[in-house]
Amino acid sequence: MRAVAIARPGGAEVLEEREVDDLPAPGEGEVLLEVAAAGVNRTDTVQRQGGYTLPPGASPYPGVECSGTILALGANVPPRWAVGDQVCALLNGGGYAEKVVVPAGLLLPVPEGVSLTDAAGLAEVACTVWSTVFMTSHLSSGESFLIHGGSSGIGTFAIQIAKYLGIKVFITAGSGEKLAACKGLGADVCINYKTEDFVERIKEETNGKGVDVILDNMGGAYLQRNLNSLAVDGRLFIIGFMGGTVTEVNLQPMFARRLTIQVAGLRSRSLANKARIISEVEKNVWPAVVSGKVKPVIYKTLPLSEAVEAHKLMESSSHIGKILLIPVHDW
Repeated sequence: MRAVAIARPGGAEVLEEREVDDLPAPGEGEVLLEVAAAGVNRTDTVQRQGGYTLPPGASPYPGVECSGTILALGANVPPRWAVGDQVCALLNGGGYAEKVVVPAGLLLPVPEGVSLTDAAGLAEVACTVWSTVFMTSHLSSGESFLIHGGSSGIGTFAIQIAKYLGIKVFITAGSGEKLAACKGLGADVCINYKTEDFVERIKEETNGKGVDVILDNMGGAYLQRNLNSLAVDGRLFIIGFMGGTVTEVNLQPMFARRLTIQVAGLRSRSLANKARIISEVEKNVWPAVVSGKVKPVIYKTLPLSEAVEAHKLMESSSHIGKILLIPVHDW
């Protein structure tokens, strides 16, 4: 089969589409998918740069989510799944390929009303957002929520699911086009972080109270300002370190307002933990997708052979929503 390999750690140019060994038959509780599309995520770029240790048994090829059609079943796969089913999935890796083997517990049915291709942009964002700000930070109706990087794949999904659940949404983004896109998805307050101080704007919009939950992809660079933006009993959830991992911080706001800092990724979690997240997403998020209240926001699709361009686009941060790679099947 054809897959995108990482020739060596480095820039986007180290990605190479090539012929690789075919996959073994799916094992116990696994399925083999013909990949229709694979989502491009920041974790893929970190892996390409050599900054990520693969989980045990993970594919060496990048790609942590995809959509596709079930080609074969291993032993003891739950009876809900059959050959020919169209699904989307979380992966330990290997999505940038024509085929991939997936534990059945990480499958989701393609929601009614969503194309098989577009469904590739749902699993990672839905599982990331639901497992962090909802399952862990317990964001709930009537609260307020700040999303940094509102125009990203995660951001565009988080805006929609939060509005669906009756939450006031604040976002930061870096251009008029991105702010307008976020507004169109339902964001209540859109802040240009390049021209405005988001702490001051949040204080102004909340009468000095602050927001209840923040979803942050910046890490160190924003830590103090995030703490200063939270309300009493506020929760900060960090899912990325685009602004670095080291900083100096005044902890007094945490003490004074009973603040909580939470940090987690998705890929390094156990299979059992990810399967639980998948189950919660199907129960709580999929009805919103089927109803059309939450939609995948797809910025661009590219053939698998253009993975280099996809990574350059991702790292330029000029996109709004998800970038997808499409294998060209020739069998």
